[in-house]
Amino acid sequence: MPTNRLEAFSDGVLAVIITIMVLELKVPTGHDLAALTSGVGASLLTYLLSFAYIGIYWNNHHHMLHATRRLTGGALWANLHLLFWLSLVPFTTAWMDQTDLARVPVVVYGVNLLAAAFAYVILQTVIIRGEGPDSTLKHALGNDVKGKVSPVLYLAGIGCALIGSDHSKTLIYVGLGFFVAVAILWLIPDRRIERSLTQSDGGL
Repeated sequence: MPTNRLEAFSDGVLAVIITIMVLELKVPTGHDLAALTSGVGASLLTYLLSFAYIGIYWNNHHHMLHATRRLTGGALWANLHLLFWLSLVPFTTAWMDQTDLARVPVVVYGVNLLAAAFAYVILQTVIIRGEGPDSTLKHALGNDVKGKVSPVLYLAGIGCALIGSDHSKTLIYVGLGFFVAVAILWLIPDRRIERSLTQSDGGL
């Protein structure tokens, strides 16, 4: 089964997710910089974080499918599973904003990110199993250090936010810091799949 239809559908869903997030931003009531920072300052930061995450998934999803030779029915469902968790990002982001980064919404946001990460791993695994031992994707991923470190950072962030307090939000901010760290980790260019595809094409 070719990958172009699945990629086009996924691109459309991710575009809608980003659109929904930006529509959640409230227009400032004033007309100066103070009105912007006081009205939507925190919202812009959480939007930026969530936008970065959606962009990271779009980028890696694109490269993953380019390293995929064929898809199975299981891969289609695994892809829908991933899109389900990503589609919740606008909701969990908005909840954090509307509650001024309260403990429970931040925890739920972290769980959302963790679930999406696991869903991505499941999709990778299903694709690799469907292609067999000669899978280009399997060869490209190698040890996948980033994929192993990310869940640990997510869990650390969720744990910090969980034991934090709405009255003293230091641990909640530390938890968000772990989520930011994962985003930064994945924003660093990763050329594994591109290198693998170049090698398989004979260096062209």
